[in-house]
Amino acid sequence: MTETPLPGGLVNPVVRIGDTVRRPAPDRAEFVHRLLGLLADRGFEGAPRLLGVDGQGREILTYLPGHVAWQADQPAAVTADGSLARLAELVRQLHDLTAGTALAHGGEVVCHNDLAPRNTVYRPVAGALRPVALLDWDLAAPGRRLDDVAHVCWQFLGLGPSVTDLTEVTRRIAVICDAYGLRHRDRLIETILWWQDRCWRGIEAGARAGQPGARHLREAGAVEEVRAAYHWVAAHRSPLQEGLIGRRPAQG
Repeated sequence: MTETPLPGGLVNPVVRIGDTVRRPAPDRAEFVHRLLGLLADRGFEGAPRLLGVDGQGREILTYLPGHVAWQADQPAAVTADGSLARLAELVRQLHDLTAGTALAHGGEVVCHNDLAPRNTVYRPVAGALRPVALLDWDLAAPGRRLDDVAHVCWQFLGLGPSVTDLTEVTRRIAVICDAYGLRHRDRLIETILWWQDRCWRGIEAGARAGQPGARHLREAGAVEEVRAAYHWVAAHRSPLQEGLIGRRPAQG
């Protein structure tokens, strides 16, 4: 059957064959496959279904049609308040479904750990483009609810030097937190900084170790980009955190 390369695979080659997607199995394939199985059993529509492994050792996943926001320039609807809120609700659903399971052992929930527009499928919902599913579960692992929420804030709001309105971006952080129902936000900005520091150091370490994906990211300028984002958040840490003080989630 014809293999059609899918765009956006920064680290691993991904192809479509008919109504399936083929991609290299992750290092922690057993955990990821168990997670996808659990989500399928519990009726979660926000992840692809695992169908097996092909003769080349690649995962066979269901193809999820829609718009994947992998390019820098995107329709305004991708990061509109309604999309941010819907995404936060999707993440909350994931967390609630995995809380207390064997897969979450050692953490509150199972975290996706790579939530970003490039890993999100959007479709028209009530006339507007909205996130409906999450892709690339390779880094999923036990963690804190706060970890995924912080990653969403960083990636979907582009927290870094490109931010021009501190008040507006703080309001949009609150949109995400409110829609998720995150009650304790005092460590949110600290966790964003933790992610950014971990990210650039991980890419650098992987590149030095000769990992092709990490070398590609470093050559594309990812280390400098993430370090710049880290320094920007660190410089604005106090006003960002203070902007969240006193806010309460809209749901429990």
